[in-house]
Amino acid sequence: MGRPLVVVAVRPEAAHLGAVDADVVLTGIGKVAAAVAVSRAIAERQPSLVLNVGTAGALRDGLEGVHRIGRVIEHDVDHVALGALIGEDLRGEVVIDPAEPWVLATGDAFIADDAVRAALAERAHLVDMEGYAIARACEAAGVSLEMVKVVSDTASDDAASSWQEQADRTARIIAEVVAERLG
Repeated sequence: MGRPLVVVAVRPEAAHLGAVDADVVLTGIGKVAAAVAVSRAIAERQPSLVLNVGTAGALRDGLEGVHRIGRVIEHDVDHVALGALIGEDLRGEVVIDPAEPWVLATGDAFIADDAVRAALAERAHLVDMEGYAIARACEAAGVSLEMVKVVSDTASDDAASSWQEQADRTARIIAEVVAERLG
């Protein structure tokens, strides 16, 4: 087994990871890019662990800081309807750590809408665009995963500007989390 693999989506999130003693992979944005990048990295590097650290939008008021994810769901696919259509039970979630209460919803849209936020908040605490794909890739490869998200915005109307304004602060926190987890 190789060294731990640190997975982040985009360069701004990795801005302060230069001193980290681990392989770092940038996935790019979205589920497909994340699944491809992580699957390739696992096959090539045979990591002992995948640590996915990145930003996430808070779906509930008052959520901020750092959260270790226990379960991740794919929010933009209707697994029940598609499962009924083909006569199979389709899973739309990956349990990473049942002892952790935090649920992350993943989809291929940047959530910046109060109505969408409210609907997602009924099922999850946080939202991102890569977590579910990373979890599925690790699960398929049999590689342990730890997923930690740093709240960057409130997934509401001002989410894009908030994410940009918080980019350096969240990147510093991401580096601290990686140093703590792998130190």
